[in-house]
Parts: sequence; structure tokens; C-alpha cells
Amino acid sequence: MMEYKGYIGKITIDDKASILYGEVINVRDVITFEGTTVAEIQQAFRESVDDYLDFCAQRGESPEKPFSGKFVVRLPVELHRRAYIQAKLRNKSLNNWITEVLQSALQNQ
Repeated sequence: MMEYKGYIGKITIDDKASILYGEVINVRDVITFEGTTVAEIQQAFRESVDDYLDFCAQRGESPEKPFSGKFVVRLPVELHRRAYIQAKLRNKSLNNWITEVLQSALQNQ
């Protein structure tokens, strides 16, 4: 995984073709890159992100932001109910409680 200007690139090795290829994973727009060495793939990643940002600017469009801080989660009814109860028992909003639970779960990642 690599990060540049808030964009996250995931790298895959293609043994048969002897290349590294990657894609930006935190936007819906398709941003890909490839290289044959670590230095090449890092440079290609940065160039692809910069090209994407330039392309958006030329078209007068805002580039897709990697994260907005909002996401929709669909839960089974019973899980939603249980989460809501746990939040209320702690005098927290459901949003704040879920944020704390996620932070705790990801703390050791």
C-alpha cells in the first residue's frame, strides 16, 4: 500500500509478466499505474495521481475526494437495535459510539 496526496494505491505482482501494477483504491474513478521495480511503481503511482488531478482541473471538475468522513452502512435490524441500545446506555449518539468502536477495533492494525 502507498499513499500520496490522500490517495491510496494497492500494488499487485504479476509474476508471469514480471511487472508490478496497481490501482488507487479509495476513489470510484479508475486510476491505475504499473512498473517493473519498486522505484518505478512508486513514481508511476505519483504520476497517475498528478495526471488525474490535472485532468480534473482541465475539465473544470473537482477531483473525487478520497474520504468525506461519511459512509452508509446497512445493518441487520437486530444489530442496529443492539448498537443503538449500547450507545444510549453510554449516553452517546449512535454515530459517536460506532466511531469509538471502530477506533478501538482498528487501534492495533
